[in-house]
Amino acid sequence: MAGLWFEEFSVDQVFEHEIRRTVTEADNVWFSSATYNPAAIHIDAEYCKGTEFGKPLMNSVFSLGLVIGLSVQDTTLGTTVANLGMTDVRFSNPVFAGDTLRSRTTVLEVRASKSRPNAGIVTFLHQGLNQAGQEVVTCKRQALMLRKSEVA
Repeated sequence: MAGLWFEEFSVDQVFEHEIRRTVTEADNVWFSSATYNPAAIHIDAEYCKGTEFGKPLMNSVFSLGLVIGLSVQDTTLGTTVANLGMTDVRFSNPVFAGDTLRSRTTVLEVRASKSRPNAGIVTFLHQGLNQAGQEVVTCKRQALMLRKSEVA
């Protein structure tokens, strides 16, 4: 099992996730199309020439999903029951095709579930950083995590 069990998380634990991903124009067009988002700022290069960015922005929800996805192998793969919520989402710098994103996760809170004895709740702070080390996205995520003692 690649993910960690509830008991293996501790407050202030930090994960610098090894896997990085360079985002592409195809990612942006596909994701915007798959989610029915026709915003010109994501899919129309001619329109974007007249904006302050000069080129299409990566869809912010794609960037958020990627940053969380980059964290899964080290933290929750196979040991999570469900995401319970995401809060405090912030997009602090733009992401463009050709940027390489990496993820950092900090454990903010660990507590037993009141309704599920086989699980606990872990609150993560996910930070996405580009190739220059600039933060591009952050969010807090609460996940319901399995207890190892209940599976063994």
